Amino acid sequence: MTLKNTDQRWGAVSQLLHWTVVLLIVGLATVGLLMTEMPNTPRKIEIYALHKSFGLTVLALAAIRLAWRIYAGTPAPVPGTPHWQARIASLTHVLLYVVLFAMPLTGWLFNSAAGYPLQFFGLFNLPALTGSDESLRETALSLHKAGFWVLLSLVVLHAGAAFYHHLFLEDATLRRMLPGRRPPSA
Repeated sequence: MTLKNTDQRWGAVSQLLHWTVVLLIVGLATVGLLMTEMPNTPRKIEIYALHKSFGLTVLALAAIRLAWRIYAGTPAPVPGTPHWQARIASLTHVLLYVVLFAMPLTGWLFNSAAGYPLQFFGLFNLPALTGSDESLRETALSLHKAGFWVLLSLVVLHAGAAFYHHLFLEDATLRRMLPGRRPPSA
């Protein structure tokens, strides 16, 4: 398998970035939904700090993914894919990138407007994006929460389309993103 994408499949770097972000998002979403219900204890503060650090990790990986995608290109649509499906897939990818940047940034903005320090895994502090501001804090929190539901919808659409192609159209759409798998020869 090559590191760079080919016309037929995603390369190892794209696959590693894709599946790493998938795992991080699943973890962040699960923790994000559960942490607000936790009692106010030092453990809750630790969980919030980890949520923020992993969210910043997603932000960094999204930037790396986008740069790699620009550098390495993308595979061509699977032969036989109708133009409208390729356009929806492209739009979905653009929206996924927008939300992958928006979610951590709205979380960072919320944290800044709430007046909390933002540490990256306890290694260093990141600068605040703004000063304390109750109105901005509420807006950022609303955007962060809404972004979660938008992200969930896009992920369901994206994964659903991949499984539709795999199970019903029996094409290589899903297989070319799976590590170690080769699409069948034409």
